[in-house]
Amino acid sequence: MEATGSVGEAPGGRRVLVVGGGIAGLGAAQRLCGHSAFPHLRVLEATARAGGRIRSERSFGGVVEVGAHWIHGPSRGNPVFQLAAEYGLLGEKELSEENQLVDTGGHVGLPSVSYASSGARVSLQLVAEMATLFYGLIDQTREFLHAAETPVPSVGEYLKKEIGQHVTGWTEDEETRKLKLAVLNSFFNLECCVSGTHSMDLVALAPFGEYTVLPGLDCTFSKGYQGLTNCMVASLPEDTVVFEKPVKTIHWNGSFQEAAFPGETFPVSVECEDGDRFPVHHVIVTVPLGFLKERLDTFFDPPLPAEKAEAIRKIGFGTNNKIFLEFEEPFWEPDCQLIQLVWDDTSPLEDAAPALQDAWFRKLIGFVVLPAFASVHVLCGFIAGLESEFMETLSDEEVLLCLTQVLRRVTGNPRLPAPKSVLRSRWHSAPYTRGSYSYVAVGSTGGDLDLLAQPLPADGAGAQLQILFAGEATHRTFYSTTHGALLSGWREADRLLSLWAPQLLLVPLHSHGCCLG
Repeated sequence: MEATGSVGEAPGGRRVLVVGGGIAGLGAAQRLCGHSAFPHLRVLEATARAGGRIRSERSFGGVVEVGAHWIHGPSRGNPVFQLAAEYGLLGEKELSEENQLVDTGGHVGLPSVSYASSGARVSLQLVAEMATLFYGLIDQTREFLHAAETPVPSVGEYLKKEIGQHVTGWTEDEETRKLKLAVLNSFFNLECCVSGTHSMDLVALAPFGEYTVLPGLDCTFSKGYQGLTNCMVASLPEDTVVFEKPVKTIHWNGSFQEAAFPGETFPVSVECEDGDRFPVHHVIVTVPLGFLKERLDTFFDPPLPAEKAEAIRKIGFGTNNKIFLEFEEPFWEPDCQLIQLVWDDTSPLEDAAPALQDAWFRKLIGFVVLPAFASVHVLCGFIAGLESEFMETLSDEEVLLCLTQVLRRVTGNPRLPAPKSVLRSRWHSAPYTRGSYSYVAVGSTGGDLDLLAQPLPADGAGAQLQILFAGEATHRTFYSTTHGALLSGWREADRLLSLWAPQLLLVPLHSHGCCLG
């Protein structure tokens, strides 16, 4: 499918354009490619690389994940796990039956060491006690899914109300009680990273239990997550994916023509930033929700129906960033996997909001210790919310200096060598992403995700499936995940197949579409 005015392709067959080369878009393209009903298929990717929010970079002598980090719930029901296994991208341990049967309940493991900002270590027994309390309450928040009404609107308010009641029963001295609250505050910050939100007060309580956790011990790709999307791109016919081709406006419900196909009209014309236009029968939009929120008024012509636009505004979309620090020598123990940071005198029951420039680093939950590359030692810090977005505005030098001071303070070692280098993600600043992933915000429901997934025009009469929507924010139970994104791409491809090639759906499709050669 060439841009306007080009020649070289015979008419006939449905012309399909996928906007966005992340795992949702690539999944849809794989599913459709090679079927005779869709001889003209293109994926337009705004940036110079495929993968979207899956982004692996060679750095520190190895590969680090700037975007998606783990396969969450790597087991038989997870299509990303299955696809990675078929491509031979996982090791024996990741593929083991034992790993697939582990049920974490979606909770992050306990830290190997917990540092307080006073420079003292926090007792891991106390941390474990607070984790049991916190995750027990998180599990309770999932039980309001079918309740007639909820006691409070948000997950955060529910947790705080319950914790407040527990505190009244604590019998320890004042110092220990304050430390317990500070540890709980660290768990709140961690949950903000998991949910991709600034505050758990923004996350709706009623639908929280709709998010589905798959069994399996979360695992990583030793050679990088992007190896998966690279394999997907390689499986498509050459030139299917067009890079550095940002879309400006999707014109729909029209009657567009192309010189190469006299007499044919198309309901959709996709206009790119560079002026090129692609007249098509169907477009599958897989751009991140953050981008849709920002471009809502200009990206669709005519504008989206009011209720779909409202759903886009209401669904939450936050920022979770990573900060990688490289060290000459590790200051942590050899078997250390997770370092927790606890800020003294913080409490989830108090709304302390110091100026971002003075305290952004207090939102940092701590560091995951990455597997050592040769003689290189790397910590990966996680930080969510407005503090995370503020961090993006700082220079590398400012971040490095600040975190050196933080680490010297918490370890109680004023001479701790500074990290050699820093690398970080900036998902909020990324123009075609504008954040990390979605959550169901207060004021929205799982129904809004379904509404976002509905194709246009809504009535479908006589002008079927002009615009289809995929991406993690369109999957009601797996939002925020790569497997949710992949399944959504397959769902929209299947929608087109059921319209134009229903006989193909009677034969089970190979799990990753076609063209695998």
